[in-house]
Amino acid sequence: MKKALLGLLFLSIFAILAACGNGDDSASDPKDNGNLWQEVKDEGVITVGTEGTYAPFTFHNDNGELTGYDVDVMKEIGEHLGLDVKFEETQWDSMFSGLNSERFDVIANQVGKGENNERVDQYDFSDPYTQSQSVVVTAADNNDITSIEDVEGKTSAQSLTSNYNTRAEEAGAKIEGVEGLAQSIQLIEQGRVDLTFNDKLAVLDYLNNTEKDAPVKIAFEAGESTETYFTFRKGSGEIVEQFNKALDEMREDGTLAEISTKWFGEDVNK
Repeated sequence: MKKALLGLLFLSIFAILAACGNGDDSASDPKDNGNLWQEVKDEGVITVGTEGTYAPFTFHNDNGELTGYDVDVMKEIGEHLGLDVKFEETQWDSMFSGLNSERFDVIANQVGKGENNERVDQYDFSDPYTQSQSVVVTAADNNDITSIEDVEGKTSAQSLTSNYNTRAEEAGAKIEGVEGLAQSIQLIEQGRVDLTFNDKLAVLDYLNNTEKDAPVKIAFEAGESTETYFTFRKGSGEIVEQFNKALDEMREDGTLAEISTKWFGEDVNK
């Protein structure tokens, strides 16, 4: 009889401990991403992952303040949604793991959907808020290079490890290796090369903010457009719809174009 009672006592204790254990596990479960919108509304704050070292999109100005195109767009979305915006800076290599571990709620860092939309199954995306594409830059007085067919046999300044180098080679250009866009522009100005392939936003930023009087021009666009998105954990639900609504309002009231023109000299959302 005593053994039976003792056994019942141990079983009761085990059941209580198991129940406590189950409660702890439930408390440590990840957030229900479908309720993320309600959570950030209740807190009044959305936490945003960004690099802070990727000018002109997200970087620190001379006063040490976080600024940039992506930062401005994100702050404006916060205004439209009635939320304070808290930025968490992290390296690009840690960006997605930070999102997955709920260190932040969304990424604002010029994220694309990856090659062949490889990220679509893993993450949710807002509507695009930036469009860009590769362009060919020539001297301002060069009227001989106006299309991709004109590139063959010309000399193009390129970073040898970039995708733009591949595009220049495929177009039949002779390659002059450089360290970056600034050196490419300098060689064009000096007449040592004929052109360079590069990203349109990077070129616009350089011409708008770094060397406004550079005697060069965008001769033509060369390639399909690429788009970037705000990125959320999979299953984030209504918050994605709220971001899209805010972006629509910003397009309609002109604030998105205004932010774009501030950083690039033109609307890069068309």
